[in-house]
Amino acid sequence: MGELIRVEHVSRDFGKGTNVVHAVRDVSFMASQGELVAVRGRSGAGKTTLLNIVGGLDKPTSGKVFVDGVDVSHAGESELVTLRRRSIGFVFQSFGLVPILSAAENVGVPLRLAKVGAAEREQQVAVLLELVGLGAHAKQRPYELSGGQQQRVAVARALANDPKLLIADEPTGQLDSETGRSIMDLLRAIVHARGMTALVATHDAALIDLADRVLVLRDGALVEP
Repeated sequence: MGELIRVEHVSRDFGKGTNVVHAVRDVSFMASQGELVAVRGRSGAGKTTLLNIVGGLDKPTSGKVFVDGVDVSHAGESELVTLRRRSIGFVFQSFGLVPILSAAENVGVPLRLAKVGAAEREQQVAVLLELVGLGAHAKQRPYELSGGQQQRVAVARALANDPKLLIADEPTGQLDSETGRSIMDLLRAIVHARGMTALVATHDAALIDLADRVLVLRDGALVEP
């Protein structure tokens, strides 16, 4: 499997002068296709900042980031939008579902943005909901689903554009340990079955053993696990 992510000496500072905060400090790593990489660290260690930089949601103060051959750190906004729509799926701790839309409609949002026709869109959404075990819940709205089910809908939505990279920021943070492990099991199975790359931030030690590799952040810098 080839390299999908390359991070070269990335740092991210917030503020200036005596008030500067070094959120990420000289981080370098690579991740291959089909690899589930966990980013571990306490709250405030820089996990979210690092994931946002890799996903093109934030720019590093210094260093470079390449995703699928694209220099994300220096790409323009239109190029980043195209990359995120075509190659990157995001899963957040807060689920991020649209309350007034059904599970199926939430999963279909990226396909609508990609202007996929209605018939094909419905078929793809049905396949994705079955993949995450929610085929029977297509018409339910988020408030009618449990936290674990909502996160499964979020995972299905993240997979809608068949991304090469899945970025998940504390995807089990609002879930009990058993439900959280089922979500991580699901992510691992999907990553390996589809040959995707996943970058998953978590501080849950119980979930670390499901990763192919673990990166440990402390005060913004990578340290040995």
